[in-house]
Amino acid sequence: MSAIRALGPFPGDRAGGEAELAHTCLYYMALMRELEDRIERKLYRQGKIVGGVYVGRGQEAIPVGTALVAGEDDVLLPAHRDMAAFLIRGIPARRILAQYMGRVDGPTHGREGNMHMGDMKLKLVSIISALAATVPVAAGCALALRYQGKSGVAFSYFGDGATSRGDWHEGVNFASVQKLPVVFICNNNQYAYSTPLSAQMACANVADRGPAYNMPAEIVDGNDVFAVHEATVRAAAHARAGLGPYLLECKTFRMTGHSAHDAAHYVPTGMFDEWGKLDPITRCEARMLEKGWASADEFEPLRAAVRQEVDDAVAWAEKSPYPDPATLLDDVYERRE
Repeated sequence: MSAIRALGPFPGDRAGGEAELAHTCLYYMALMRELEDRIERKLYRQGKIVGGVYVGRGQEAIPVGTALVAGEDDVLLPAHRDMAAFLIRGIPARRILAQYMGRVDGPTHGREGNMHMGDMKLKLVSIISALAATVPVAAGCALALRYQGKSGVAFSYFGDGATSRGDWHEGVNFASVQKLPVVFICNNNQYAYSTPLSAQMACANVADRGPAYNMPAEIVDGNDVFAVHEATVRAAAHARAGLGPYLLECKTFRMTGHSAHDAAHYVPTGMFDEWGKLDPITRCEARMLEKGWASADEFEPLRAAVRQEVDDAVAWAEKSPYPDPATLLDDVYERRE
């Protein structure tokens, strides 16, 4: 049990062997799934969370494998299915739950009821609901890092549907022309809401769009956390060396509807079963057993510890007060004397 632990904020700055990395990946994937299951399947349905709820069930390997590469100077711009990026960067589960329940101890202090959260001290930039609109922001973050003389990289997350929007192309083009240090990370989960990939783009892969911007593009098994991590190491090294942006297309599948209110009836029969056999957590455990990095009797204690961590986080968040209405306009407008 002692080997299964988190590295804490900015794990990209720390050294560790393959076994330690595997344990850390498994921990964060398990924590992300348990936390999101509690949000979507319990708290939302109990009426304790209102509004939209979007989860990354089945996609956990992507935010885990990428965010574990990021160092202290790097900026992360997660999307709505990248919960683990917040956890890895240093926002604990209890504060995330307080965020979703509109409590004062959430990152937005009760001003937003779901995933629109960030923490500039941790270099976490909040999502923009028009998902591709975050891509030009990522390019701007990378430009700022260059002006500051830092070696940081911007990690820009989005789905396959975002790559069909104009602002995605504008942001990618600007980053490529300026040779900005950006790692573009596509969660290709096969659906843009209810639109399958084949109905919203003519090319076979998102990565096919990279050469149009003279940008390296790589297709990665998005359900293999080790493959995602290795590809991100390559991409980040490319960007950090001043060679410009790098596109990672992580192929995966959304093992749920677009949101908690979507039953996903449009998904063909059998696809959930087919992709369920490629579950990233199960595959990580199998790899750890194969390599001798863990024994089978370690996994259930990990799951139990994660459940207890989320239990404690829920209890803490439910004790957090709602914000005082008198503070409604705090942090909304800049105060100038």
